[in-house]
Amino acid sequence: MPAAASGGVRADTPATVTSLAGTPARSGSPTSTVDRVADFYGAYIDVLFDSGRGRLANSLRGHYLTEQLRSSLARWEAAHHRDGVLRAKGVPIAWKVVYNDSGMGHCWTRVTLTWQDTGNQVHRTHLMVQSDLATRLISGIKAA
Repeated sequence: MPAAASGGVRADTPATVTSLAGTPARSGSPTSTVDRVADFYGAYIDVLFDSGRGRLANSLRGHYLTEQLRSSLARWEAAHHRDGVLRAKGVPIAWKVVYNDSGMGHCWTRVTLTWQDTGNQVHRTHLMVQSDLATRLISGIKAA
């Protein structure tokens, strides 16, 4: 399958769903905790890709993440010198979010980030993301 025009990401990467007509299709709901995680990672990665970490990326964190998580990420980032949301440096070329589990007022989603290194080798990292069901805010991120 040929690569898409945007950065060499193939049309069959994890971030794409194909409709019956063969064109990419996406959907979601503002009431779905899993969709909100996917919306956050999609928007956050787009912003980093387009303009790097700045005011808009921080605004997205403010809108989608709990205050406690933002504080925790700041400490983690100071210690590890990486982006705490991605648990890495750089910007992935694709992302995928799937439901994992829920209970005790929380929902856990698995986030798969696809990276391409300088040698064009593709590799993936996996994160477990916790959201509070009452607020739908992301309240935890850890490597899976």
